[in-house]
Amino acid sequence: MAVSTFKRGLKLAARKQATEGKSVELVPVPPQVVIPVNQHFGAPNKPLVGVGDHVTRGQKIADAAGPGPLTAPVHASVSGTVKKIEPRLQQNNTGGICIIIETDPAEAAGQAFMPPLDPWTCTREEALERIRDAGIIGMGGAGFPVHVKLNPPPGKPIDLIIADGAECEPYLTTDEAVMTEKPHLLITGLAMVMRITGVRRAIIGMEDNKASLAPMIEREIRLNERVSGLDISIGLCRTRYPQGGEKMLIKALAGREVPSGGLPMDVRCIVQNVGTLVAIAEAFTLGKPLIDRDLTVSGGACKTPKNIRAPIGAMITGFPPEFMDIDERSLKKIIFGGPMMGNAVPTTDIPIQKNTSGIILMTKAETLADAEGTCIRCGRCIRNCSCRLSPVIMNIALESGDMDEAVRAGLADCVECGSCSYVCPARIKLVQRFRVGKQRLQAAKARTDRKRETAAPGKV
Repeated sequence: MAVSTFKRGLKLAARKQATEGKSVELVPVPPQVVIPVNQHFGAPNKPLVGVGDHVTRGQKIADAAGPGPLTAPVHASVSGTVKKIEPRLQQNNTGGICIIIETDPAEAAGQAFMPPLDPWTCTREEALERIRDAGIIGMGGAGFPVHVKLNPPPGKPIDLIIADGAECEPYLTTDEAVMTEKPHLLITGLAMVMRITGVRRAIIGMEDNKASLAPMIEREIRLNERVSGLDISIGLCRTRYPQGGEKMLIKALAGREVPSGGLPMDVRCIVQNVGTLVAIAEAFTLGKPLIDRDLTVSGGACKTPKNIRAPIGAMITGFPPEFMDIDERSLKKIIFGGPMMGNAVPTTDIPIQKNTSGIILMTKAETLADAEGTCIRCGRCIRNCSCRLSPVIMNIALESGDMDEAVRAGLADCVECGSCSYVCPARIKLVQRFRVGKQRLQAAKARTDRKRETAAPGKV
């Protein structure tokens, strides 16, 4: 099988050996969960329950106030009583409204799932509504509502679905575990997406360090009756960071380049994480909302590294020590997500969200804490940028406050993969600066939009 790739990028130490090949372990039911009301990209949700209310696992507890499309509801991941609704620190290092539920052990088996829905006979509108009602967002990290992604606007025809199983971040191994343990649900979910979108061709993309999984998945494709007449294949990609990014995967597998400022649909593609496809299959066959998350917990300060399935809102500090043993003395850095694109957080008392792919507990030897130096204009960031941008120019423009020049150099197209920061000999925190720069861009756009809304007609 041919191996594809993209230009530039990095060859990183995988650091997956601690959890590679391990099955997913179910977390013991925690005594309490802290469920963020907003876990998606889009319009904000509002709580649908109050303090003192009893909720059942699978019950909708938060949703948007209006009918806007960029929304995804949130559901109770355990049965119990709502104890508090208050701001708590979340994995993006901001405070957000959370619903704190105290688990009722007597009702651990209770659930309020939706009735199963046959995706092969229901209408396209009913299928999209089911995905939204299940609160399914992209589980690869961005948190974009899936029902919106599967419903591109008129004039944006789609002819290829890509299932993203690359998992290029170091340490993380849950996508591999999903493909190993749930190939039937993966292929079924992919077939459902193909029916919803009307697409006949799909590629399951994975890095060549997972090539051993290909025969098993190919066998599932042959045996799954729902893929009859569909063109589903496996595409191996070179193990290279950030191969799992949408733009890189599309370039490697389809030979198409997403234009500046564009999205995968602009090159007739939709990319979905393999875990998202499994969640879609479960939403139809079981009526199950997205209330559990598979993730990797690893790093040198974790004595029991493993792949786990945890209820949304659980915190690793609430896991029994025999299940999750953390060496607090050697713990120097906590990352939610992968070490390249994840967020460093100050405490482990942060809830697991729908898009939490991993929690990395790092020792001093695993971290870089060097002070920033002065840029020497070496150009390494340019040579290694997978999007072929000019990070050094973007950084100079941001330092001088020239947002227009930063945009011209590629700020809006940065995927925040962190490759530039990784190779910078001056240890400049480039990706963090670009994240702040993009936030400034969004804030400026919001101010402009508000002025237009309040301006008198003809004076904009």
